[in-house]
Amino acid sequence: MVKQTQKSQSGVNRQVFSGFSSRAEQSNYKLYDFALIKQDLINRLSIRKGERLENPEFGTIIYDVMFEPLTEDLKQTILDDITRNVSADPRISADNIVVSQSDHGISVQVDLTYVSYNITEKLAFGFDENSTLRLS
Repeated sequence: MVKQTQKSQSGVNRQVFSGFSSRAEQSNYKLYDFALIKQDLINRLSIRKGERLENPEFGTIIYDVMFEPLTEDLKQTILDDITRNVSADPRISADNIVVSQSDHGISVQVDLTYVSYNITEKLAFGFDENSTLRLS
């Protein structure tokens, strides 16, 4: 659940994103702004494409190709998939996506820009043989 509100302080409007996550570190399960946007992306990349009911395009293909040889064509396919997943959220955009092999899976590094704030952060996602996603 995501709620976008407008706040006015000193005549300046800014966006604040608030939502709920059962994975939140705090006891009230509320997330705001960057933490919420990041968790929404993690949630999206934690689901195998085709697993979500009534939305077969939701999720990622990485879990289906994790044990395939990481050729340049497969890297491009994964890059396109990550781009599609990031582009599905209008609050963020991705630049400089790097796909590489890790010890037991696939590693993806993304320069993620939070559009409303014009702030860029480098995120590294690790997809491993246990079908889990790690944000490093």
